[in-house]
Amino acid sequence: MVENLKVTRYQNGDLLPNVTDTTEWCHLPTGAYCNYNNDIKNAPTYGRLYNWFAVTDSRNIAPKGWHVPTYREIEIMIAFLGGDTLAAGKLKEQGTSHWLYPNTGATNESGFTSLPGGYRYNREGTFHTLGSNGYWWTTTQSIELYTWSKRIFWYFAHADYNHNLKTLGFSVRCVRD
Repeated sequence: MVENLKVTRYQNGDLLPNVTDTTEWCHLPTGAYCNYNNDIKNAPTYGRLYNWFAVTDSRNIAPKGWHVPTYREIEIMIAFLGGDTLAAGKLKEQGTSHWLYPNTGATNESGFTSLPGGYRYNREGTFHTLGSNGYWWTTTQSIELYTWSKRIFWYFAHADYNHNLKTLGFSVRCVRD
């Protein structure tokens, strides 16, 4: 996909809860989404932030014909684009309309047009790094409470993997089936 996911329903039509309350967000054992800073004006540009439970729910948040990538699928894409040091720049939107200056290495050669949608913290339900970092879920679990995600920074032309708690709120990019 060329933009971050913005769905509010699972593929079967069930409503995906929009959780704005910070305490509720921190303790969710089920799928949910939010808009950065709980402000719907952020959704058209940056998409929505989802917890991992929404990403892996059997009702599927990906549109028909698409799926949320696995860790391995992201690895393949990053390798194809030249590895972690080169790939981030090839994935990032050029310029500083959405990314903070200097948006190092951004060429968007891939057409991925990654945007720095930030994240929602799982302990306080607070929002961080809009404009500077982009985080995207994979469906691959790393250990019981953690899963793999991909992160791109404004200041480096580097993409790295993190394993994060499933209760964080990250962006989602889907790949075609």
